[in-house]
Amino acid sequence: MAIAEELLTVAAVARRVGVAPATLRTWDRRYGLGPSTHKAGAHRRYSALDVARLMLMRRLISTGVAPSDAAEKAKLHKGKARVAAINHNFESRDDLVKAIYKAAQNFDKAFIESELGKDLAQHGADSAWSHVIAPVLMLIGKTWEETGKGIEAEHLLTEIIKGVLRDSVSTIKDPHNAHPVLLAAVGEELHCLALHALAAALAERRIETHFLGSRTPLVAIAGMVKRSAPPAVFLWAQLTENAHSQYFRDLPVVRPAPRIVLGGPGWNRNECQGVVLAQDIEQACAEIERAVGL
Repeated sequence: MAIAEELLTVAAVARRVGVAPATLRTWDRRYGLGPSTHKAGAHRRYSALDVARLMLMRRLISTGVAPSDAAEKAKLHKGKARVAAINHNFESRDDLVKAIYKAAQNFDKAFIESELGKDLAQHGADSAWSHVIAPVLMLIGKTWEETGKGIEAEHLLTEIIKGVLRDSVSTIKDPHNAHPVLLAAVGEELHCLALHALAAALAERRIETHFLGSRTPLVAIAGMVKRSAPPAVFLWAQLTENAHSQYFRDLPVVRPAPRIVLGGPGWNRNECQGVVLAQDIEQACAEIERAVGL
């Protein structure tokens, strides 16, 4: 005997989809996207396919698709096609930035991972950082500054970006450098997403790295320089209070001497004589490529 399919109430579906019950009623009335087996006078009950269509509707809207167009695509959904299979051909990367921003506000992790992954594969990590990731982070930060809201979206987005960038740094076969390049965020610096982007960009160039991450003390950097003899050392400082010249002036003397490359808005150019202050990830990659002999 076949088991009857479980049907869900409006309240239960609203919780799963992440919208208000009133929104579900509006979608049903305006776009015909309601319970497929609803009968007049009976309580509204949604099937699994109905829920899948509604979740697709919400996700498409969160990425910038007009509700009417999203509804038409959702109604065609048969329970097999994934959201990624639905055409997300953004006219420009500015549109992609806006879509990821909206998806972050809706905690749509799957969409962000998918679209960032595609952009990384198509354009490379340095371009993805400059044209997509950094602009999205600026939008999120601006929203928080102006409204005091959205810090949870910023934290979630940051972790998603870290994961996507880490996944792109796979094991490098036959790296160009015998000794890994050293990447670190100095002092009490907590902001190190740029390091993840740089590691990914260098991996694309078959350059291996040692990633020390945030809040790296001088003693740790010095120890790694002495023990691993990196061809280059990249030091990141987002904030001025973390950008002390001792982090590159007081490193142990090794031969051959590593090329010191600094990144981030925290550094004072007047205090950076004798080292390279990279303006972006592309320049940092170019300097590190020279250090490894490319």
